[in-house]
Amino acid sequence: MTSVLHVCSEIYPLLKTGGLADVAGALPPAQIRLGCDARILLPGFPAILAGIAERRLVTQLPARFGAAGISLHAGVLPDSGVPAYVIEAPGLYDRAGNPYADAANQPYPDNYRRFGLLSWMAAQLAQGLDPSWQPDVVHGHDWHAGLAPAYLRAAAAHSGRALAGSVFTVHNLAYQGMFPADTFGGLGLPGAFFDVYGVEFHNQLSFLKAGLFYAGKVTTVSPTYAREIQDPEQGYGLDGLLRSRNEAGDLAGILNGVDPGVWNPATDPAIATPYTSRSVSRKLECKVALQKETGLRVQNDAPLFCVVSRLTDQKGLNLVLAGLPELLRRGGQLVLLGSGDAALEAAFQAAALANPEAVAVQIGYDEEKSHRIIAGGDVVLVPSRFEPCGLTQLYGLRYGTLPLVRRVGGLADTVVDCSLENIGDELATGFVFDAFSEDAFMAALRRAFALYGRKRDWTQVQKRGMKQEFSWDIAAQKYLALYEQVTP
Repeated sequence: MTSVLHVCSEIYPLLKTGGLADVAGALPPAQIRLGCDARILLPGFPAILAGIAERRLVTQLPARFGAAGISLHAGVLPDSGVPAYVIEAPGLYDRAGNPYADAANQPYPDNYRRFGLLSWMAAQLAQGLDPSWQPDVVHGHDWHAGLAPAYLRAAAAHSGRALAGSVFTVHNLAYQGMFPADTFGGLGLPGAFFDVYGVEFHNQLSFLKAGLFYAGKVTTVSPTYAREIQDPEQGYGLDGLLRSRNEAGDLAGILNGVDPGVWNPATDPAIATPYTSRSVSRKLECKVALQKETGLRVQNDAPLFCVVSRLTDQKGLNLVLAGLPELLRRGGQLVLLGSGDAALEAAFQAAALANPEAVAVQIGYDEEKSHRIIAGGDVVLVPSRFEPCGLTQLYGLRYGTLPLVRRVGGLADTVVDCSLENIGDELATGFVFDAFSEDAFMAALRRAFALYGRKRDWTQVQKRGMKQEFSWDIAAQKYLALYEQVTP
């Protein structure tokens, strides 16, 4: 039985800023169901420390990475019962608010220490720090865990023996964990590692590049994104390295899944009325409840569009703003939940003030409300400039809320456009456009209104979307097969 240590900075339901937490919360339980001994290593942010059950001290370590003292604890995650390690280092992790940035949304300058410790601890566990358990594979997620494969490589070279294999998953290549070159000296890696064939990137330290270079296998969260990041447009200067990893057979795209224990309209306690593909007409009750909750006019003669997203340039929300006047002219409504770019926040809030019965905006994040929005909406908007996988469109499919997406990354892998031929061939599940332009977005928006006017076709597309299979069990099997290729 393969034993794997997942290394991640956040996890649902304890701490979530984005889809990374959903992946970390769902993949290990799916692997355990398949017979894998999966555990997770997390930084001791207050919400994580408070949420780990049955916590026991594994070991205490002296000052390192700027922390006066370090403790490693073991316990289990709530609900799933997945075994978890958590690093207690109050000087590094005990900070209010966002785990990555301060109140002004500026990244903490010592993030290289905070997440260097996370990666270093993974390598220590691979060397037997916990006498009761040792991983065969260390699986790092995103730049926060990017140094883990580097520490493993350095430890193996020092000891002269093979340690755990390593897998590194890129959830979003745009976030690279870049730090000044002079921070490298405080991380305890061999000096030779600060090299173009190592962690150096344009004379800076790149946590992400470390993972891409040193991991035994590299994965992304969708097949299309794995291809896209090998091109300069989406490769962020790392496309050459990624092409070389692909040519060596070491790069794979494995599509994320949906946790049916969390996202299931038949059992979701957060929504007004449970429903299935057989009783999708009951979804209207969720729409009415959402309209009442958000102060929108109660109506059903036009679609209710929804956005649950970080408000960033990546997500294409400028296209939504550009299309909003036409959406409203046609009688549509919009509910938005999210936060991020101040200009986008202000623009959407202004639209809500000007159209209180048609536009509702909540800045911030509310997990239960996100469920109510997905259940109550007719169309979920994900017009991204780029999208490694996307989970919102998967939630939309599962809830019969048709995704309107751009044909990029995981969106291209999961949504089939409602063209006449796709409807005729019983393939259509949403609305897809190609060019990142207002005209292309508007054309997709018009198709959504047109299909909404054909209730029978709309209902058939809803049911088809709800029956799509995006299981974590499928992804878990693919990762297990990959682990076998890197296990010493």
